[in-house]
Amino acid sequence: MDGTILLSTAYLPPPEYFAHIMNSCGVLIEREENYLKQSFRNRCYILSAYGPQVLTVPVYLGSFHKTPVKDIRIDYSKRWQQVHLGAMTSSYNSSPFFLYYFETIEKIIQTRHEFLLDLNLELLEAILKIINIDISISYTSEFMPVKKAENDHRYLISPKKKSAYISKRYLQVFNPAEGFIAGLSIIDLVFNTGPEAKMYL
Repeated sequence: MDGTILLSTAYLPPPEYFAHIMNSCGVLIEREENYLKQSFRNRCYILSAYGPQVLTVPVYLGSFHKTPVKDIRIDYSKRWQQVHLGAMTSSYNSSPFFLYYFETIEKIIQTRHEFLLDLNLELLEAILKIINIDISISYTSEFMPVKKAENDHRYLISPKKKSAYISKRYLQVFNPAEGFIAGLSIIDLVFNTGPEAKMYL
């Protein structure tokens, strides 16, 4: 795995995720791990007029607590697609590059992916193309034990953990009283900075 990093699957994750990718020679997405709730695997945060807003892709967890992430199916009994796209539009339709990139993201979210892994991969590939990062992405074939290796980032990027990653500030649509909000979805960066997004990673 020399030069290759190990990442969890993630739904429109924060810039930190892409910064690791940019500084690697290849990416391995973990698909054999047991699914973790309340992680970036099926959620992201955007910036609304009222502050950070979580968007969660509903999933079926099956009859057992330990379900491999590769087997996690999306629950379409809930109107999550309309909710997510509506929230993105409300939050970013006045951002400088919303009209350039929203259609791409909208088309992927509206596609009825059966598995969360497939939705996340298609969105990841689209964002990498937008920010001009050309890199090889593949999946793990077996679960790799958790080690404190520099290239293992599967459990480091989490909404529950304070990150050591220092975000470069950029102009956001809403300017909260507390100032710049870090740790939001990559779409916050893309819609606000467009072709220059890569410079902020």
